[in-house]
Amino acid sequence: MTEYQTLPKTNEDAWYNIIDWLLKKEVREEVGLNVDKPHYLTDLVFIRPDGFPVITLSYWCWYRSGKVKLCKDLIDFRWVSPDEVTGYDLISGIDEEIKEVDRLLGKKGG
Repeated sequence: MTEYQTLPKTNEDAWYNIIDWLLKKEVREEVGLNVDKPHYLTDLVFIRPDGFPVITLSYWCWYRSGKVKLCKDLIDFRWVSPDEVTGYDLISGIDEEIKEVDRLLGKKGG
């Protein structure tokens, strides 16, 4: 049984908004934060060196509550502005995704 199957169905045969529920749950488990509704940003597909294709979906959301508490697999975090993000060694393209969210939120006037 998958985890969402313990939730009440939203109609007779299915569950709506499972991605929202799952993303919020994962953020809570991985970094200890509660967030509002996730918003889709973009997707990315790449092929790993072993030939396995990977599909990545990027979302953004508003912070709701909690203090950062990293799970055992994560070792560090930092809050940065879109202008500061280029100073960090990130997965290729993440800096542009952060800047895109900033533009969507209108913080740069456009």
